[in-house]
Amino acid sequence: MQFRSPIDLLSQTADLCFPQLVNDSCRKPASLLSDTMFLHVTLSCISLITVVLNLIIIISVSHFRQLHTPTNTLLLSLAVSDFLVGLVSMPVDILRKTSCWYLGDFLCSLFMYVSYIITSASVGVMVLISVDRFVAICDPLHYPGRVTERRAKVCVCLCWLISALYNIILVKDELIQLGMHNSCHGECVIFVDSIIGTLDIVITFIAPVFVIVVLYMRVFVVAVSQARAMRSHVTAVTLQLSVATKKSELKAARTLGVLVLVFLLCFCPYYCFSIAGTELFDRFSEFVYYLFFFNSTLNPLIYTLLYPWFRKAVKLIVTLQILKPGSCETNIL
Repeated sequence: MQFRSPIDLLSQTADLCFPQLVNDSCRKPASLLSDTMFLHVTLSCISLITVVLNLIIIISVSHFRQLHTPTNTLLLSLAVSDFLVGLVSMPVDILRKTSCWYLGDFLCSLFMYVSYIITSASVGVMVLISVDRFVAICDPLHYPGRVTERRAKVCVCLCWLISALYNIILVKDELIQLGMHNSCHGECVIFVDSIIGTLDIVITFIAPVFVIVVLYMRVFVVAVSQARAMRSHVTAVTLQLSVATKKSELKAARTLGVLVLVFLLCFCPYYCFSIAGTELFDRFSEFVYYLFFFNSTLNPLIYTLLYPWFRKAVKLIVTLQILKPGSCETNIL
């Protein structure tokens, strides 16, 4: 019989997440300390930037009355989801991917559930933004009556509620039987049945992307025809009534079109990766995964480049001008 020295046993248990559970504990992720530190620092900085920038958007749209429009209500909802990604999803996922999971099975399932809600709600809001631009460009005369701030708020609330109810179906078994798919202690894994997973991809990705593309293709066709009409100096009465409205709406459509395009570029690789399987793109899995999260950082940067009101709002917030009485009535547009 071969006896192990205390030093051998100590070195063996040092690599375990829970040394006291020799037979049931997971091993710590095998990675270089320098690589792990670099990943932690980089992703932590991105997470902080995401939180700060989206918090500025939330404060801006909530505080300044000039920004209380149906379109900005949708942008506010998107900023809230991006803020939660930076505050919750990114930090917890960094912990889950690069080290042992010490927070227990309940928090693991809860974290997954919240992450699914945030992602689904973001996709839903993108569809609402596309519908908003479709109505604004294709039916501008009825847009103010059909798309109101109150209706936009109702749609946003329904979007989050449906997302919460829908995603509980995916994790209900995990919430009932905590850690049922964990192979060892120190692991945080959620298993989704292949049939349910395929259906989920169709509902939360393929169908919404199809709707977004179709609506924006229609918006693009109408925008091109409108631009040609304005260049040819058409003087029809109906055109004269709608040109002023369409000019500003077209500019908003272009700006939001950039937002939707970046969203698709960040989300499509992740879902394509999920459909194809990890074995096909193993080298790019980490890049695709973090690109998915990076969309939440890019959105406020798009506002910075394309929305003058956002830059002005940043200045007023940083200089604490919003604390002055009546600052909500500031002309920010």
